[in-house]
Amino acid sequence: MKKLAVFLLTLLFLFNITACDNSLPAAEEDISNDIVILFTSDVHGAIDSGWTYSGIDVIRRQLTAKGCKVILVDNGDAIQGEILATMTSGSAIIELMNALGYDIATIGNHEFDYGMDRFLELAEMADFPYISCNFNKMGNLVFEPYIIKDIGGTKIAFVGITTPWTLRSSTPAYFMDNNGSYIYGFMQGEDGQNLYDAVQNAVDDARAEGAKYVIAMAHLGNVAEHSPYTYADVLTNTCGIDVLLDGHSHDLDQVKMKNKEGKDVLRSACGTKLEAIGYVRITPDGTITTGLYKWDNEENAVELLGLDSFMNEACRKAKETLAKTITEVVATSKVDLLTKDPDTGVRIVRNQETNIGNLCSDAYRFLSGADIAFVNAGGIRSDLLKGDITREDILKVHPFGNMLCVCEATGKEILNALEFSAHAWPSETGGWLCPSGISYEIHTYVESSVEIDETGMFVGVNGEYRVKNVYVGDEPLDLNKTYTVSSHNYMLQKMGDGYTMFSDNEFLQDNVMLDVQVLITYITRHLGGVIGEEYKEAQGRIIFVEKGPGD
Repeated sequence: MKKLAVFLLTLLFLFNITACDNSLPAAEEDISNDIVILFTSDVHGAIDSGWTYSGIDVIRRQLTAKGCKVILVDNGDAIQGEILATMTSGSAIIELMNALGYDIATIGNHEFDYGMDRFLELAEMADFPYISCNFNKMGNLVFEPYIIKDIGGTKIAFVGITTPWTLRSSTPAYFMDNNGSYIYGFMQGEDGQNLYDAVQNAVDDARAEGAKYVIAMAHLGNVAEHSPYTYADVLTNTCGIDVLLDGHSHDLDQVKMKNKEGKDVLRSACGTKLEAIGYVRITPDGTITTGLYKWDNEENAVELLGLDSFMNEACRKAKETLAKTITEVVATSKVDLLTKDPDTGVRIVRNQETNIGNLCSDAYRFLSGADIAFVNAGGIRSDLLKGDITREDILKVHPFGNMLCVCEATGKEILNALEFSAHAWPSETGGWLCPSGISYEIHTYVESSVEIDETGMFVGVNGEYRVKNVYVGDEPLDLNKTYTVSSHNYMLQKMGDGYTMFSDNEFLQDNVMLDVQVLITYITRHLGGVIGEEYKEAQGRIIFVEKGPGD
């Protein structure tokens, strides 16, 4: 079996590659003096997906055995996502990256998911340097803008670039001081020029230090709505970059485009969760090509090919540590937070206000800073009982891996969402909204006039609303005003449970943090690790009115 695996790997490494120009050479070619830069991006803690970390090790060893000079870098969003990352607040991933021997990493927006202090701690834990030419604190760079590596006598500069969109796709409070003023930034600006200048200065300085090649390690992506901060914006407004390795948008595109001077620049991206490992190949005559080792199988590389790597054991130990970590006590509760009526055992979270629903929605509102937050009752799957609370307990509440988002919505859209939530009452529905920052009455004597299509999607309201007297904080809901609404991607973007009214709206924060991390962070930081008496009962956010004015 091992001989077959080695044979298959050789074929994969030498022939089954998607390239921008030329792929890696045929087996008979001499590549002993080539420089190969392997890169990953947007792994999101998925160490067991696709190629796996073991696959990276095997690829690197095979290239090294052929005489290539190999360097390994990461383009951001490595430490957040899967349970191993979330439950260790990123430390398990840093330890595995150390073991694998990463040489450099740049910073993605999700590196900040555990807060600024935690990311800076993780950066200190790393045996490799983080670089970013535009991440700054009050105008001063937090990390080096670039690093020059002497690889076999050739000086190659690596310039880090972090998307300024981070301020919108992460938790704003993480970048502010205690007075709510921003002290961290990413050289943002309406026209992108601040970012372009930061990149150009780093490139020019690296060239002045003797770099023969400049590789941009960018977490920018290709999403048009993120302009002027896309990779194309940066490349067309700068010069001196030979290759831009990119992340953020999870694509696999290999692109050649013109820079500010009209010279060709290669841009390479390698998707997400190790579905591909990217490479840059530099030959002794200066020819540069980019491409991908793609993995197209449902089984990962270790399972399918039986890869032999020291990373197999490293990952196994990390999972053993996880088993201990998830049973770690992270908080205590003075009250029972329940999805069922304590007297009857009947589930109430899907048609009544509950203390656990309030806790979960408060977490979203606190972390996002939005005016209003909603959590769908179907996303709350377990109780939190009085006493010690472990990470596993919280994971059982939010097991689905949804991501916090914030959008803008009009008062009318919010009212429609509340009406849709209440349309099936008193029947249960997973789409029942657990609200924060907003209170209202449901006049149950009013027949629902909500219209839905054949798939259960909200269409409109054709008659009297049963939801009345809606307040945002202490102010009546203004149907014409625009508010900020926080929930998760399932509801706001994917129209989960039929909520169609938000999906086309402007999103201010996108895929910020896993739902379980939202709840952990709220409990441990905002509540100081103690869920107190304020959550003993429902708080009057939803009031049922059973009789009309004349009854």
